[in-house]
Amino acid sequence: MHKNIADLLKQHLSSPDRPLYKEWSENGWRDVAAGEVAAQAARWQEAYRRHGFGKGDRIAICAKNSVSWVAADLAALGMGLVSVPLYVIDNPGNIAWCVENSESRLLVLENARVLESLRQVSSKLPEVVCLSGAAGECVSKLESWLPQATRPFEVADTDPDSLATIVYTSGTTGRPKGVMLSHRNILWNVEGALKLVTLYDDDLLLSILPLSHTFERTCGYYLPLARGVQVAHSRGIQQVAEDLVAVRPTIMIAVPRVFERFLSRIEQALKRSFVKREVFHLTVRLGWRCFKGEANPWERALYALLKPRVAGPIMEKLGGRLRLTIVGGAAVEARIAHSFIGLGLSMVQGYGLTEASPVVSGGPESNNDPLSAGYPMEGVETRVSDQNELLVRSPSVMLGYWRNPEATAAVLSPDGWLNTGDQVDVHDGRIFIKGRTKDILVLSNGEKLPPEEAEAAILADEMFEQVMLVGEGRPFLTLVTVTQEKDERKLVRRANELLKGFPKWVRVRRVITESQPWTVEDGVLTPTLKVKRREILAKYKTGIERAYSGGGRAP
Repeated sequence: MHKNIADLLKQHLSSPDRPLYKEWSENGWRDVAAGEVAAQAARWQEAYRRHGFGKGDRIAICAKNSVSWVAADLAALGMGLVSVPLYVIDNPGNIAWCVENSESRLLVLENARVLESLRQVSSKLPEVVCLSGAAGECVSKLESWLPQATRPFEVADTDPDSLATIVYTSGTTGRPKGVMLSHRNILWNVEGALKLVTLYDDDLLLSILPLSHTFERTCGYYLPLARGVQVAHSRGIQQVAEDLVAVRPTIMIAVPRVFERFLSRIEQALKRSFVKREVFHLTVRLGWRCFKGEANPWERALYALLKPRVAGPIMEKLGGRLRLTIVGGAAVEARIAHSFIGLGLSMVQGYGLTEASPVVSGGPESNNDPLSAGYPMEGVETRVSDQNELLVRSPSVMLGYWRNPEATAAVLSPDGWLNTGDQVDVHDGRIFIKGRTKDILVLSNGEKLPPEEAEAAILADEMFEQVMLVGEGRPFLTLVTVTQEKDERKLVRRANELLKGFPKWVRVRRVITESQPWTVEDGVLTPTLKVKRREILAKYKTGIERAYSGGGRAP
């Protein structure tokens, strides 16, 4: 195993013309070879040295996926610096707090618009360089900040157990916690993940999730780099459909929300024709039965006839070459898995968390149950606590939380067992995630939210008497509330005004109203007047389903 993550690039420099990336420019998509990535990284290293950065110094990166992101990261890691990835879509206050908490000496931003919003909330920003924008818009523009390299890309002789990155992740209360991951943590996870999936020399992976997401960073960046598989950075979620057709990837890593959108478009198009809709559903049912090994010869023959006519045009809209999709970050709904696997697309689900670098388990293609979290990765020890919580131990478990020993001790035992906080069932070795011990909502796009904080913010307005946010495994948040106000739009607008201090994805799109207060007597409150979430979900099940099927407000 390599000692330094940056060795994953260095190993390809004996073949500098090997295309490692595909990037969009004004003239269209172009290949970026290993030698060009190393040349860019060498310039970043020259700049780091000239600014006096040394081993252990933190470099924060808050930008969209690009070769520049990769070069800045690998340059830092190669020198023993520590990269701190941050979400571009996070709120400015959160970004500024993470930069200050990590004591980053440099902040790499996408553009000046982000910088201006940060300046409004913080006067303690470090040196800033922007990847795009006109000269003079920000502290330093990339081309003027990066000098020409005086030496080639270098990888220092690094202790593999030294800190490589600090990844901030939401906790149940208070500010985000900085997960400390070493070079060994991540490299060990990459090696294990390579045993779960088969990659080929001509594979092309489309990168959709932000590189600040550990799932994407390990599996959509370091893993293909380790194997030499080319990666195309999507221009953004709004252009994914166009990028799929233009790039024609063979592999895509995504959260369930991406496939929810695809399926929604398919179903919308099918509404215009009863016959096409019924043939589509028949094809999916037959495909799922074939996948499960339950189809009889007649059903297999009919599926073989229907698949190219029904699934073929849909697969063409996904590029026409997609052979494998890896879904993680949140649980995939049965409807999504049945539909795409029924159309003939291989879909495996993985499970992990940032504190484990992140992969813990995954579904092998050869023995796949897409509704499970798969089997523990080779070398990962697992056990289930008395509270049915999944405990994990492996060389990829974090070093701890940055400058937060109390939080570290709460989840990491002295002998290295990490309490994931997830309730699980284990059947025949497969892990099935049943829920979360602590009430953290995980939306279908993988974003996580400790609901108590957001609910407390909403309750600051007396318009809302009692509240509970709903959204586990769903594409957006719905607010269930006891209120005398009947105007849904007014309630949504006011709730979102109260949520402005939270990340942008923490917004309410539907409201379910109740005029009668929740009580201990009716079984939805504990004796200490805390909301029983499961009981609320059960009580308003019909209204919740209606909210997510497009019905909006429900009684």
